[in-house]
Order: sequence, then C-alpha cells, then structure tokens
Amino acid sequence: MEKLYNNIILADDFQSKPSRPDDVPYLKNPPEVINVTVGRQLFVDDFLIEETTLTPTYHMAKKFDGNPVLKPEMPWEKETGSASTTPKGGGVWYDEEEKIFKMWYEACWLNQMCYATSKDGIHWERPDLGLEPGTNKIMLWKGKAPENPERWLRPDSTAVFIDYDAPKEQRYKLALHGPSSHSPGVAATSADGIHWENITKTGLADDRTTMFYNPFRKKWVYSIRSAWHDRSRDYIECDDLLAGAKWELSDRHNWLACDEFDRPDPYFCHSNVADKSDSVYTPGLYNIDCVGYESIMLGMFELHQGLSNKTFGDAGVPKITDLMPIYSRDGYHFSRPCRDPFIPSSRYRGAWDRGYVQSVGGVCIIHGDELWIYYTGFAGDERYGRAWSDDDNKTGMYMNGATGIAKLRRDGFVSMDGSGSILTRKLEFSGKRSLHVNAAGSVKAAILSADGRILAESAPFAGDSTNAKLDFGGFDVASLNGQVIRLRFDVSGSIYAFGFADEKGDFGGAHAAGVVKL
Repeated sequence: MEKLYNNIILADDFQSKPSRPDDVPYLKNPPEVINVTVGRQLFVDDFLIEETTLTPTYHMAKKFDGNPVLKPEMPWEKETGSASTTPKGGGVWYDEEEKIFKMWYEACWLNQMCYATSKDGIHWERPDLGLEPGTNKIMLWKGKAPENPERWLRPDSTAVFIDYDAPKEQRYKLALHGPSSHSPGVAATSADGIHWENITKTGLADDRTTMFYNPFRKKWVYSIRSAWHDRSRDYIECDDLLAGAKWELSDRHNWLACDEFDRPDPYFCHSNVADKSDSVYTPGLYNIDCVGYESIMLGMFELHQGLSNKTFGDAGVPKITDLMPIYSRDGYHFSRPCRDPFIPSSRYRGAWDRGYVQSVGGVCIIHGDELWIYYTGFAGDERYGRAWSDDDNKTGMYMNGATGIAKLRRDGFVSMDGSGSILTRKLEFSGKRSLHVNAAGSVKAAILSADGRILAESAPFAGDSTNAKLDFGGFDVASLNGQVIRLRFDVSGSIYAFGFADEKGDFGGAHAAGVVKL
C-alpha cells in the first residue's frame, strides 16, 4: 500500500486490472481527510465535493486564430513528399530556466526529428544545430552510435520531457519508436535536447508508443500501444527511464481503452465506404499523453474514429481523431466525465487540421491566465489517393501536417456553475498562508471545523480572476495548518478551482510543460 500526496491509498495490486472511468477507486472511496497541500484543487470530478447545488460545465479549448504556428517551409520538411512539421507526441515546453519555448517535432512523415525555439510560443525559429549544416535536425548521439541508427532513430512516435531534477547531463529524456510493430524502440538522455546518449533499446512494442513522468510519485511511465481491447494502451512504470526501458512482455499491464460510451461518429456510421468492414466499426484509443498539472495528472485521450487506413488512404484525406481531457489523482486510474471533443478534427476540406489531431509531450503550457495546448493536425491531399500509391504512408492521408495551439482558461476544464454552494469533504494542508479561488461572478468562502462549526468567513469576491485571494479580515489562515477543516463556497456564477498558497503566493503544484509568468 502506498499513501499518496493527497492521502489516497494506492493498493499494491493497482495495476492488476485496467483503468475504467466508471470504476475509479478514489472516487468510490475517497480518503476520510484529503490533503490539499499540493497545487490548485480542480473540480474536474467529485473527489473534493461532499455536496453541491451547482452544476458542472465542461469546456472546450478555443483554437488560436493564428494557427498553424509551425508549418512545413524548409526543404527537409517537404523532401519526401509527405510534408509535415508535427510533434506527434514529441514535446513542446517552456524552459523555465532558459526562458524560452522549445519544440521537438517530426519533419516529413516518418523521416527526421527536428528542434525549434520561440520567444513567444507563436513565432518559431529553426536554429542551425550542425548535424546537417544549415538545418535544425537532431539525433546526433555522443559516444558510440547505436547499431543501425537509421532504423532506431527514424521516428513514428516520440516523447521528450525536461527533467529539472536530473543531473545536467541527463536533463532531457527521450522515448522514440519507429514505424513498425512488435519491435523495440529506444530511450535516451541528453544534456541539451539535441545530442543524445545512453541510447537504450526498449522491450517490444508497437508504433505510437510514448512515455511521460508522474511528478507526484516520481515515476516514469511507458504508455504502450496494444490490442487487448481493439486499439488500447498498456502501462509500465519505473524509477529510472533507461532501466525501465528493458521490459519484458510480462511486465506490461493492460491500462486504458475505449468503452461502451465511446460512440462512433454519426457522420461515418452509414457512409457507403469502399471497405465494407468499415460499415460497422468501433472507435479506438489512438494515444495517450499525460503530464502533472497542479494537483492532478492531466491526460489527452486521442479517440480514433475507427475506419481503416484503406478508407482514408483511398480518399487521400487524414484519418479522424479527436482529443478529450482525462484526469487522475493517483496517476493510474483516470476519469472521463465528458465525452465531447475538447480539441476536434475540423473535418472540412481546406482546414489545416482537417484530421489526425494529436496531443504533444508535455500536454500544455501555463501561460499567465491561460493554458496553451499545442496539438498536431493534418490537411491531407485528395490528389494523392490509392490510385497514386499502394503504400498508405505515401498517400495524401499523411500529407501536410502542422502544429497549432488551442487555448483554455487556466484550470478551466470544468466549472461549477449556478447560484448555490459547494461543501467540500474534510481537508488538511501544511505550510500555507492564504486561500485563493479561480472564479467568475461572486464567491464567498466559509472555513468550517471538522464538525461543521464556522471558524471564519471571507468577504465576497466579485469579478473574474484565475487567482483571487480571499479576504478573511483578521483571521489567520495559517493557524489552520495541520488541522482538519471543510470549506463551503457560496457561488453566484462559476468556480473552477481553489487553492492554499504559501507566503510567496505559490500553490506548490506541478507545472505541466512550464509556467510563463507575464
């Protein structure tokens, strides 16, 4: 048994069965007292709520009007015919030490990893890195080169994470899998994210295998494509990314998949498709990218509308995938309270993100009062269908990929709306000095003892703020450190989150892919 930062008890056999959104242990049996010391506390599920008269609203991200922010422009991003500049996992980070945005992306379909930087996250530069003079191509290794590097370092999926806790020479972590099934990938480390070393073969996996880091449990997780439930994911966790890469098939645990509530896209259900096997189909889980955000693990569930590659390849259009957020408070069991697309494929001819929408490593960047969520999209090219090539990888299905941004209010995945109240479960915290809310409208908070007595009430907050400090007059919130309390929020409008901050105003939460302070 493992006691987590929020007082959830994680059973020793937690990996013994897949995670289902309708069977999340900590939602069925929450801790008697929830520790809220770490990060902002989001109302993305019922974990914090004892009772409420408010109604949850699930919000979509808004696509940036200036999209795409990175598109194929250089010869090496177009040279194979399938032009693209797409992380496909990869990574988009704001380096908090160097104060710069960094992106690792795939140039041309299944061709070459490249590296770009930006001062503002919108306008990107391609620095000359020296691997091939005049280009921003990476994967130049130090020391002994891997055997057959052209095989191991040809990307189909990647994930890059910045590890601030690692020694400088291993600050960047990489997982990469090539375009093949039932084959090894590689894991590696780097001091600069450009020159890679300690290249280690992974166990057997299929394409679109990635990884992420759980900062709350300090575990690296390999998210492995599998087929135990149509298209699905397996899970392996480890303390060390390189040591954990050497898995056996028996080490993999069936983890995430679609369920009976994931319905086929109605626009495809009755289409007169060329491949008759597609006339009835089941959506599949294409990929999962995750990151620690504030007090939760935030994931992007990439739902694949399960028509075959043949159908899309015949037409020269990108396959259809949509992104939906998922949430976990233990890093393994994820809830999905809303099945509506959060970042959808646009689905219309001429859109840069007509289809094949995918998340990136790091998932989102905290940019002032917003979350910047980078994602991949493909326009395709209907001129290059099956008549052009019998090879799916050379049809228009995989042409004209680019990278864009979708924006969301900070903490803004779910709001609790209306005129009413929220009573929390029993809470505790340490090292804090003030209570803050992310809200729009009017909010007043009461601090209650464990048995329901009112200890203090705040003045009403009225306005729209992602970080409003509540005023309790002469009452010292710090006097509650180590005590068991409840909170009652009286709301007229919307509340997204609350949090206890220390003397510097810091909530102590996870930073996702970096915090840009404006």
